[in-house]
Amino acid sequence: MNESIASGPGRALIALYGLFSLAAGARAGVQIATRFGEAPLAYSLSAFAALVYILLTVALWRGARRLALVALGIELAGVLVIGTLSLLDPAAFPHATVWSGYGRGYLFIPLVLPLVGFYWLWRKR
Repeated sequence: MNESIASGPGRALIALYGLFSLAAGARAGVQIATRFGEAPLAYSLSAFAALVYILLTVALWRGARRLALVALGIELAGVLVIGTLSLLDPAAFPHATVWSGYGRGYLFIPLVLPLVGFYWLWRKR
């Protein structure tokens, strides 16, 4: 564990990403296993989000700053793009993803979390 990144508030960030990994992964797994035909795009995007959260959890834990920055960029881009598309074309997203409506179903945490992550990595450089 890299003390400069994973200490203090960094531990809370790692815990949140770990929690989101489990939540998004479990939700996507059940949806893909039981109802994939209903909304394959939405469920696949939720699974992708879970993978990004897993990557971020591990990168932050191990102190892999560059990997964490790339993953945070992917996450933020995903939240902004999917969030915007889900509002502009709701028919394309008949079921919500983790990033739909900018993370509305998760109290907008998916929108705020990468910003906090960028701030934390910038502060700890």
